[in-house]
Amino acid sequence: MPNNTTLLDLAKLNGADPVVGLIEEVATASPEVVTIPARTIRGTSYKTVVRNSRPSVAFRSANEGTAATKSNFTERLVEAFILSARIEVDKAVARGYEDGPEALQAIEGAGVMRAALSTVGSQTIYGRSAGAKGFIGLQEFITTFGDELVVDAGGTTSGTGSSVYAIKAGAQGVQYVYGNGTSFDLSPFREGDAADASGNRFAAYIADLTAWVGLQCVNKYAIGRLKDCTADSGKGVSDAKIAELLSKFPVGERPTHLLMSRRSAFQLQTSRTMTPNTKQEAFTGILPGVPTESFGIPIIITDSIADNEALS
Repeated sequence: MPNNTTLLDLAKLNGADPVVGLIEEVATASPEVVTIPARTIRGTSYKTVVRNSRPSVAFRSANEGTAATKSNFTERLVEAFILSARIEVDKAVARGYEDGPEALQAIEGAGVMRAALSTVGSQTIYGRSAGAKGFIGLQEFITTFGDELVVDAGGTTSGTGSSVYAIKAGAQGVQYVYGNGTSFDLSPFREGDAADASGNRFAAYIADLTAWVGLQCVNKYAIGRLKDCTADSGKGVSDAKIAELLSKFPVGERPTHLLMSRRSAFQLQTSRTMTPNTKQEAFTGILPGVPTESFGIPIIITDSIADNEALS
């Protein structure tokens, strides 16, 4: 059954203060989607080559031969998958909106775009456990590559886990891929028929959101994970644990971003100490500001990472 704008929705919109406007209270904060680099491709997939081993090089004695060696390569496939949504607004309801049907269409269009970013954000972290028909996410990539870049925070309370991801964003690491040479395409609204739950039709304004979206990570040293961060004492996020995670990355593969939930950012914030500058500060107690970096690496705080992950 389509989720159409109802007369009740319209009454609420018509009664809203025009200065305050529409206030979004839905959890669609996925800044990683607009921060991680992206590229477009002509089709919907491509292959890339990964060097698994380099030729061996060694010193030798005079008049001693050298064995021939070569690099070892593996092909990896990067795919984009269809993301879509459909907006149907009853024509009669839209024409009853006091700012006109175009304004209501704009509200619905903005809403579906925010929902699309949220969907891509969740897919980025959890991959096919978030959407079985979508692209592989960071968690799945790490499972594929092994636990070389994984640190366990040691949390033990089941169902309260969260993770921090250290990623190297860019063409040689993590980036989004948009297929067919485009990104998000929201069609103009057109007049057509929609159907109610009983299959009865009514005139509507209809628009479609379509995108081919994928996530590339062909370098196993481009993603690290601090897992099993919980609310247990000493098992949350701290600079010390982040430092341990960063120590796992080879020289030259330093991450460009740290992705974490709001709770993880709070844990990191409270784990830091500050020296009071005045007696008043010493009496009342002060906290550092919301963390924006750790060891010079920018932090992205996102609602795409849950705080109720199963412990692994």
